Amino acid sequence: MRLTVFWQRMAEHFGPGYAETFARDHVMSELGGRTVQEALDAGWAAKEVWQVVCSVMDVPRERR
Repeated sequence: MRLTVFWQRMAEHFGPGYAETFARDHVMSELGGRTVQEALDAGWAAKEVWQVVCSVMDVPRERR
């Protein structure tokens, strides 16, 4: 998954204004105690991060 697709999906689910805030501020134990942005910066694949977000935030199947 490309980062552009990742951010598009984040914006679709959380809204364009909140997606970046969520990615910057919400720490997830499933990402090793990192935020979405920290996980991406640490080299996690966008697809892996998106899968964690989907699982933790109950993203509907049609948006996964």
